[in-house]
Amino acid sequence: MDQPARDRIQRSFDAQTLMTTLGARMTRIDAGEIEITAPILPLALQQQGFGHAGLTFAIGDSAAGYAALTMLPLGNEVVTAEIKINLLAPARGDHLIATGKVIKAGRRICVVTSEVHAVTAGKRTCIAILQGTMVPVPA
Repeated sequence: MDQPARDRIQRSFDAQTLMTTLGARMTRIDAGEIEITAPILPLALQQQGFGHAGLTFAIGDSAAGYAALTMLPLGNEVVTAEIKINLLAPARGDHLIATGKVIKAGRRICVVTSEVHAVTAGKRTCIAILQGTMVPVPA
């Protein structure tokens, strides 16, 4: 990926106020693959003290969407048409890492997936898997 494409993706991510609120940051940008890291903040806990599934879903969806965007020409954005999540374990740990990947990029739809891991003292536990469809739209 060239630098203008990376910069476009970073600018788009930085414009998401939800990601800012959650303390999320984009930690890797590669063609067809994005990584987003977010702390498990007190504002994103559920009643039992784990990270809320909404946090898991939000960063997983964004990682998948931005992975799709890496495969599109400049001047495009993407929106989620549908996405499914399987929650596998509680979001316990220091932070979460979502890795989004493109399964198939087309002109009209992109099929994507992401995995979300909880990290505690360097140990990763897969807590969710998402699969969905992203639709390119003009920027």
